[in-house]
Amino acid sequence: MKPDKSELAAHQLWTVDVAGYPVELPIVPIKPDFAISLMMVIDLGVRFGEHVGRELAARLAPLKPDIIVGAATLGIPVAIEVTRALGQDHYVILQKSPKIHLTDALEQRISSITSKGEQRLLLDREAIPLLAGRRVVVVDDVVASGSSLKGALELVRRAGGDVVGIGVILTEARDWQEALGADCALLHSLAHIPQFTSHGAAGWVPIAETFL
Repeated sequence: MKPDKSELAAHQLWTVDVAGYPVELPIVPIKPDFAISLMMVIDLGVRFGEHVGRELAARLAPLKPDIIVGAATLGIPVAIEVTRALGQDHYVILQKSPKIHLTDALEQRISSITSKGEQRLLLDREAIPLLAGRRVVVVDDVVASGSSLKGALELVRRAGGDVVGIGVILTEARDWQEALGADCALLHSLAHIPQFTSHGAAGWVPIAETFL
């Protein structure tokens, strides 16, 4: 008996070379005819985190950042490892949960391809002095639609930060280019992944991309 499409999807993987570190990512359906390859950086181990932190830091160091900013949740380990590899100590995390100390936080509304509904990015006002007038690099795990990253950039700029660079592990498809606009020129990444469409017995196949 041939496996049905759902069984094929459950077993399909996409291999990506992340700056010399091969990773197999599961292909996960978002809609019946649309899927993504999902990277959960928190599940890929300490060595992978150290590797991507070191590789991103090498690309970002020439920008001479004063502080690294990452967004919860999956941007947190990226921010920590890049900060560590740069030989710095402090970093800033943009939260998504309205914790008790964030009642008067700076807020930015965002959406994400991997999360349902609108979300908020929250910047603790106590962290503003770490950003104001300083050279800031914003990091994340993956940029897909670009909405989350754009929101992070806007929030940092509202706090007075000078965004000199963006670092991500993966770029996904090309929608983020329109969302980020001129800020695309600031982006440094380690690898690229496509999005996927259903193709009968072949399962999921990459969607052809238009390069801007």
